[in-house]
Amino acid sequence: MPGAKQGNIQGATIVDALDTLYIMEMKEEFKEAKEWVEKNLDFNVNAEISVFEVNIRFVGGLLSAYYLSGEEIFRKKAVELGEKLLPAFNTPTGIPWALLNIKSGIGRNWPWASGGSSILAEFGTLHLEFVHLSHLSGNPVFAEKVMNIRKVLNRLDKPEGLYPNYLNPSSGQWGQHHVSIGGLGDSFYEYLLKAWLMSDKTDEEGKKMYYDAVQAIETHLIRKSSGGLTYIAEWKGGLLEHKMGHLTCFAGGMFALGADGAPNDKTGHHIELGAEIARTCHESYDRTSMKLGPEAFRFDGGVEAIATRQNEKYYILRPEVIETYMYMWRLTHDPKYRQWGWEAVEALEKHCRVDGGYSGIRDVYNNQESHDDVQQSFFLSETLKYLYLLFSEDDLLPFEHWVFNTEAHPLPILHKDDRSKEENQK
Repeated sequence: MPGAKQGNIQGATIVDALDTLYIMEMKEEFKEAKEWVEKNLDFNVNAEISVFEVNIRFVGGLLSAYYLSGEEIFRKKAVELGEKLLPAFNTPTGIPWALLNIKSGIGRNWPWASGGSSILAEFGTLHLEFVHLSHLSGNPVFAEKVMNIRKVLNRLDKPEGLYPNYLNPSSGQWGQHHVSIGGLGDSFYEYLLKAWLMSDKTDEEGKKMYYDAVQAIETHLIRKSSGGLTYIAEWKGGLLEHKMGHLTCFAGGMFALGADGAPNDKTGHHIELGAEIARTCHESYDRTSMKLGPEAFRFDGGVEAIATRQNEKYYILRPEVIETYMYMWRLTHDPKYRQWGWEAVEALEKHCRVDGGYSGIRDVYNNQESHDDVQQSFFLSETLKYLYLLFSEDDLLPFEHWVFNTEAHPLPILHKDDRSKEENQK
């Protein structure tokens, strides 16, 4: 009917927080959330959704809830939602649309994206979840869709070995040559490494793509400020913008997680790189009044690790810096990472705690709090989970058995013996 309000999938905060509740042993709340999912989680809505966001928050959240609790409802809902996302791949190349109406199956891209392109961090951040959907449903189509994305990327020429943020799903050609390890690029690189780890280190293609990409990133994007801070710049057609986003701070943890498999004795170097990024991101927090980091910070005009634009001074409860502390702690056990994590806890309690939960902050450099009155679902899914893991023993979700999706949802490593067993049962 004309003018009908467009719906959305309800319950993002509940689904995103399921595994956090389980890990924190909040059994009563988990049971209530499970009952909500059974009764109310409905995907038959006339809504245009972000394929990426629905995948990482809803599919990821449901998969983890299933793997942790064994409750069949979560597996059933995850697979049902996965099937609803499949029409997004109906493009000439199989590179999916960014937006999908889940009732009609009609897809399109963000109107602002370079020449009708799909975005690297969006279509590149489906791999882990879709491999698990095939594993749990016995339907190979999910894994085939994401393997095809790899195939398209592999046959393209990469400028200087870098992956541009924009790829046209009709022509299969790159859009603008912008490269970022922050928003628009970030989790593509994370998922190359984690696909290899999740495959029990059998996905050699993912491994090679990751380490080759890191090599190009080191050559072209990683720089050191005059004050000695290592940062990751943004590349715009060969010109560097000396800005680093809060989102980019996840890369410290990624480099450390990938250190063990690094080629030619580079393990120590990758750990060091992770530690340097962690230090820079800690500085971005430490140089504010509230001891919480801005959305983006710059290294130019004598400024280091400080936001210079008003529209980059906000903090929306993002997890990436704490995520990196957690990885660095697990992989080095240097006590400073727990100390830095505790500074963040104290700042969150002091500045973000409000009657109804936790709120983002409009300007972290101001002494007066101006709350944005939003508690993002990733605050419960990621920020609090990574803090809890930072202060827990290493045997809670150990890295040898679990890989975290980009929304901090733990997915089990598919050990070689598990896979052959599953295939024999089919």
